[in-house]
Amino acid sequence: MAEGDTIMRTARRLDAALTGRQVSASAPNPRGRAAGVGQLDGRRVERVESRGKHLLVHFEDGVVLHSHLGMNGSWQLYAPGARWRRSRRAAWAVLGTDDAQAVQFGGSTLRVLPARRLSLDPTLSRLGPDILAEDFDPAAVTAALRAAAGNRELGDVLLDQRLVAGIGNIFKSEGCFAAAVSPWRAVGELEPSETRAVLEATRDLMQAAVTSGRHPHKVYRRAGEPCRRCRTRLRSRGQGDANRTTYWCPRCQA
Repeated sequence: MAEGDTIMRTARRLDAALTGRQVSASAPNPRGRAAGVGQLDGRRVERVESRGKHLLVHFEDGVVLHSHLGMNGSWQLYAPGARWRRSRRAAWAVLGTDDAQAVQFGGSTLRVLPARRLSLDPTLSRLGPDILAEDFDPAAVTAALRAAAGNRELGDVLLDQRLVAGIGNIFKSEGCFAAAVSPWRAVGELEPSETRAVLEATRDLMQAAVTSGRHPHKVYRRAGEPCRRCRTRLRSRGQGDANRTTYWCPRCQA
């Protein structure tokens, strides 16, 4: 699943290509037509933003295109006339200008809605603070996590988008490793300084990934390999109700 760094990087690319431009909008795939993409045709894009793992394209007249890419979705940017990497029939949305075509394939959510509904939307309004937002406050989020999720394991809590938005399985594992904190400890048993260290380390790693487009792999998908710090064999197992795989070093993160 695309994590917050990927969505922010995508939003920045789309913002640079589309903002201030009037777009032609089409939906070759029936999924996009059902979402109402056609009503965006001829509208001007005002801005593109990310909110955790969600991407929002704001149009004039108070209309927003909301997408969530889920496990397999993507936004791709092409020059006019360039060959697409996937079939045109698979495209849920195509937003075109004289200079670029922004194309969305797949995902878990695509819909057009009035901007006035964003603050009341049952999904978007319940998102926790975006870990990549400029005003992200690690101290405040640390306190909120402790109050809301005291008995839950840290690795599980970091994926709860209602508490802190944008973190996925890669950065859950990598952030805990970078801060040398076990993802299996209950949030209420951690010192506030430990929880804050994980949040800050995760944010730093994700900000670097926004810039580089590369993800860290100190522990992620390296179960059975030696830890790069202590040479102990890394481990993995499912965590939380969703059984998302967590990777960690049993020695460095004891």
